[in-house]
Amino acid sequence: MAIELGIVLVLILLISGAILISVENTTDKILNAEEKENMEALASEAVDNLINNPGVPDNWHEIKKGTPGLAVVSEDGEIIPNSVSYQKFMALADNYKKLIYENLFNSKIKTSMEMIPQKSSISSVKIGSNDESGNVFSVNRLVKCDFYRKYVMNDFQNPGKCNHNHDQDSHSCSYFKIFKGNLKNSNYYLLIDDSETDDLKYMVDTTRVVKGRYFESCISDCIYLNDKISFYDDDSAVVFIHFDKPKAKAVLVSVPKDFDREKMEYDYFKINECEFVLKGWY
Repeated sequence: MAIELGIVLVLILLISGAILISVENTTDKILNAEEKENMEALASEAVDNLINNPGVPDNWHEIKKGTPGLAVVSEDGEIIPNSVSYQKFMALADNYKKLIYENLFNSKIKTSMEMIPQKSSISSVKIGSNDESGNVFSVNRLVKCDFYRKYVMNDFQNPGKCNHNHDQDSHSCSYFKIFKGNLKNSNYYLLIDDSETDDLKYMVDTTRVVKGRYFESCISDCIYLNDKISFYDDDSAVVFIHFDKPKAKAVLVSVPKDFDREKMEYDYFKINECEFVLKGWY
């Protein structure tokens, strides 16, 4: 009888131990699931705030202080929702540990952020940590990407004015004013989408044309304009650009002399659709 009772007690202890271990494992799984859910919720909220907020002040990336945000502010001063400024994105990269890991996530989550342009020749850009480990999750958003749009002076997708009275239903024309001193600090280019170069022609002239100008074939998708601008005896000129088809996929840009020549592509200066991905782990 004593032996049978001992066996029963041993079995009860074994079963109780197994139940306790099972309960502990279940509790750990629940806690881990709750922790992951909380982390993902925090990251999702942070991403939505970043892509809908330009930061305080909105030029924090230039003055190197303030609260960061990534949203683009239009020329009219309006915040563009679900947008990312490349300049602000790269400013985060310069101080990512402090601004994101420490300040935004209280040193609880390691993260990386990536902008992946859709239907574009531009390569993706990734910042933040690279040591992904442990519980990894991601937050994805579709956003408008502004890479170098601030350097665009004219976008020929929009109708403009023409000194030759070209009908904008059959042409794309626009103009800008320039001073001789501008050429010392800036380079001017026409950037054309690859799909347009084979059958598109352009012409550059001014309001003071001495010799007649004619349409030229676009033999390149990047046309240097500094040597095509004539000032004659003036310190400034009003320059007109003409394309021989409506809504040409082309932009006129003014960039600093030291601007990266490899980035002189049409896609960098238009508004792109991008997938914005934040990956987090803890």
